[in-house]
Amino acid sequence: MRRIDVRKVDVNEWEIPRTGEMRVPGRLYATERMVAELIEETETPSAWSALAQLCSVAALPGIQGTAIALPDVHPGYGFPIGGVAAFDLSDGVVVVGGVGFDINCGVRLLSTPLSRKDVAGQVKLADRLFEKIPAGLGSRGRLRLRIEEIDQLLSDGACFVVGRGFGTASDLEFTESHGRLPGADPAAVSLRAKQRQFQQVGTLGSGNHYVELQVVESLLDPEAAKAYGLEREQIVVAIHSGSRALGHQIGQDSLREMEEAASRFGLPILDKELACAPIGSPEGRRYLAAIACGANCAFANRQVIADLVRQALCDHYTMRRSEIRTVYDIGHNFARIENHVIDGVGKKDVLVHRKGSTRAFGPDAPDVPSAYREVGHPTIVGGTMGTASYVMRATEKGIERTIASGIHGAGRRLSRKKAAKRFWGEKTQQDLEGLGILVRGHSARGLAEEAPLAYKDIDEVVSASIDAGITRPVARLRPLIVIKG
Repeated sequence: MRRIDVRKVDVNEWEIPRTGEMRVPGRLYATERMVAELIEETETPSAWSALAQLCSVAALPGIQGTAIALPDVHPGYGFPIGGVAAFDLSDGVVVVGGVGFDINCGVRLLSTPLSRKDVAGQVKLADRLFEKIPAGLGSRGRLRLRIEEIDQLLSDGACFVVGRGFGTASDLEFTESHGRLPGADPAAVSLRAKQRQFQQVGTLGSGNHYVELQVVESLLDPEAAKAYGLEREQIVVAIHSGSRALGHQIGQDSLREMEEAASRFGLPILDKELACAPIGSPEGRRYLAAIACGANCAFANRQVIADLVRQALCDHYTMRRSEIRTVYDIGHNFARIENHVIDGVGKKDVLVHRKGSTRAFGPDAPDVPSAYREVGHPTIVGGTMGTASYVMRATEKGIERTIASGIHGAGRRLSRKKAAKRFWGEKTQQDLEGLGILVRGHSARGLAEEAPLAYKDIDEVVSASIDAGITRPVARLRPLIVIKG
């Protein structure tokens, strides 16, 4: 693997100059220690390399500005996870690897009137949540759909399940794109994908998906925290899930179609995992319509899970369902058309791929809830079940330099396979309970794969973003109860 030249240009900001087939430079946000690890990764035989992947993304047709990697970056399929790239609509491409196989995997944050003392050590509550929320591989949801109803869900997203009694219109107001991405065409989704999903709506899934009851440990931006309705010692609930089997099947189906399209259109790609098609081609338009369907499925999924959480909490405590409010729901695996300033030259419509990264829009931006117009919408940064998560928000520099994008989580250090070899699920659970964190999981191996040390240090990742000036911290959240798939 060739050596990659990484040059420091500012605090925690680095550039990979254009070389070879690269059409634009690469831009990396990371600490010096993180950069050293990423460079070492490029020198390891047979290892995936996030930097090498970033350079391959920078060589794609129609890419605009720079290929961007945020501080949680790690190797993914084609695109690095924690990667951002924008493409010109006339000569750019749409890339399956730039979205991934869990379309609109994301996080919903709920606020509650509860405090730490209400939740800490509540074994019965942990058990109740574990019983209430369908989770694990192949689990079935509480929303019973007929196969012919799945098309309506793919078109209408969270709006469809709210109409079935799962939540309220207020939830939609505080969901990205109001829980319904336009442009969805169920005809772009295979019957196989629909068959895999119609019984899984409202399920948590497996892997890194979770429901966590967290305490607001500290407020780092009181003004924004007040706007978001967050208070110190308050209990919030984070729901991390995505489009489940449907998104995965869309990815599989589209990857095969894109491989054929890339060959037929003669697209120059450096990595077969970056199979793509011109945005305006039939394959490109069909994939974008399928992405919208997958995104709507994920919004609906988190909406139903949120309502199940409400039921469980209201069954356990004396409270009204209306007291549990959606703070925000935001996705981190998307490709969508947005209007941005590129290279400081006027605004233009571009297709933005965010893989393992979120939108980070500031005050008065489109699609920001009116209640948040003075501070911008929150971004929700998931940590590990043994450390912390963060609520953050955009900065002017971040909007300009990262195509209005933010970090989504800690980012993995170890693959699932390596983590399962190094850690024991039962020991991980015991260690966490020793820290006052109650964990319920459907698989010992799954807990091993999600051991805290399998991930980067969330505080270092967040600090790297803060010190680079691309996002601003609002609150630090610590888990007390964790439900894993």
